[in-house]
Amino acid sequence: MGSSDVEYRCFVGGLAWATDSRALEQAFSKFGEITDSKVINDRETGRSRGFGFVTFAEEKSMRDAIEEMNGQDIDGRRSWIWWWRWWWLWWR
Repeated sequence: MGSSDVEYRCFVGGLAWATDSRALEQAFSKFGEITDSKVINDRETGRSRGFGFVTFAEEKSMRDAIEEMNGQDIDGRRSWIWWWRWWWLWWR
């Protein structure tokens, strides 16, 4: 994978059921340009699964967001944030 293929994506867990993709983007937008934000919903119910992803244009923005937002409240719930690659390796 070349450096141009790198994604600066954060896994965000512990989200409130009411948090949607727009609210997730707003919570992280102060750190830099966001290229994508998505709360993952259950296929059958359409209800949030309590986690999502935020993708930044730059690595520094992603790292700043992880450092400052990990353990902070988003919509009244304590969140935990990892670089998505770490989460994926842990989850598997």
